[in-house]
Amino acid sequence: MASLLFLPHRMPYPPDKGDKVRSHHLLRHLARRHRVFVGTFVDDLADEAHLPALRAACAGLHAERLRPAAARVASLGALAAGGPLTMHYYRSAALADWVARTVCEQQIDAALVFSSAMAQYLEPHPGLPMLVDFVDVDSAKWAAYAPRHRWPLGWLYRREGRTLLAAERRIAQRARMSFFATAKEAELFRGLAPESRERVDSFDNGVDAEHFDPALAFASPFGDEPPPLVFTGAMDYWPNVDAVAWFAREVLPALRHRRPQLRLWIVGRHPAPAVRELAADPGAGVVVTGTVPDVRPYLRHAGVVVAPLRLARGIQNKILEAMAMARPVVAAASCVEAMHALDGRDLLAAAEPQQYLQAMERLLDHPAEAATLGAAARRCVREHYSWDAHLARLDRHLAGLAHGAPPAAGMPAGAAPAAAPAPAGPAAAALTGGAMR
Repeated sequence: MASLLFLPHRMPYPPDKGDKVRSHHLLRHLARRHRVFVGTFVDDLADEAHLPALRAACAGLHAERLRPAAARVASLGALAAGGPLTMHYYRSAALADWVARTVCEQQIDAALVFSSAMAQYLEPHPGLPMLVDFVDVDSAKWAAYAPRHRWPLGWLYRREGRTLLAAERRIAQRARMSFFATAKEAELFRGLAPESRERVDSFDNGVDAEHFDPALAFASPFGDEPPPLVFTGAMDYWPNVDAVAWFAREVLPALRHRRPQLRLWIVGRHPAPAVRELAADPGAGVVVTGTVPDVRPYLRHAGVVVAPLRLARGIQNKILEAMAMARPVVAAASCVEAMHALDGRDLLAAAEPQQYLQAMERLLDHPAEAATLGAAARRCVREHYSWDAHLARLDRHLAGLAHGAPPAAGMPAGAAPAAAPAPAGPAAAALTGGAMR
């Protein structure tokens, strides 16, 4: 048993959005084997009610309230300093002090950083072995956002992509191993940071198939209406906002032309104004729920679960959860490509409006085929998406670090990394969800 420091950028409980699902299962996995000290931020006041449960799951906890509006203002200091805004957004003297005390007093063996923004807290401790779960190449996300926004956001996102990549490369050079959520994302980073390619690995997201089980009894939240289309996710996260806005504009009207009673339910917390506007027209066929206590009833009784993500890459928890609930899923081809799932057998992939329309029509017109697809989806996640199986890859690296194994080639023991760019924080409101969805 080792003493580990775990630094996720967002409180890893409750597991109610993409990054928190992954960090939650990481913490649960680590805590079974080690003493884990967690330093994190609380960016949703509702999460504070869950602090006792989180505290019981670890050996020590520093959970600091993050005030997004103030953090956004503070992050603008990066414009003068020349670094990425993301770092300053998550910068805290109190957390830095807690990390320093914990490393000294608890004789920490190794640290696991969850998202690049938290690596800044280990800069004063260059001798401490560090693993990083980048999850995604966030710098590439910001670069992809830029062309979809006008100045000044387009300029700001382009700048964030450039400066964050420089920071990611420095962090990867300091880390003993860097992880990503898919092999494809890991290979992308190897191309962007060739100097660290030998210390880059991946482990897939997973799903708790016992929790997301269609055999559990859930009353329908849809009343007497026909089983609707359902989209789930944090609705202040830009790729999710873009996905539902595009789908409601480009696909839903044609579907409702044949089925006027069909509706799209958008299920997820903190819906952005652009999302709420979709439900403003009673004739549009869109329902926005906001926060719900449990997403499973919405999945269990959905006619089709749709994930038309145009900006997000990699394995999406929302897709895995729907598949575990044996629902027929129509998802973006870019997301399906990253999965151990077969288009046409386990789910349907689409990219253009006509492809989504044809896939939806096919499933809505043929309920037996939809049920067969859902059953195959559940088998797929049970076979390929066990959290413990994926996290075993992490265990191998931690075992070496915790028992004093030498650092990776090219990184002398105790060596400090190259000077990191001045920490900074997210570019405008949309940057608050920087690491995952």
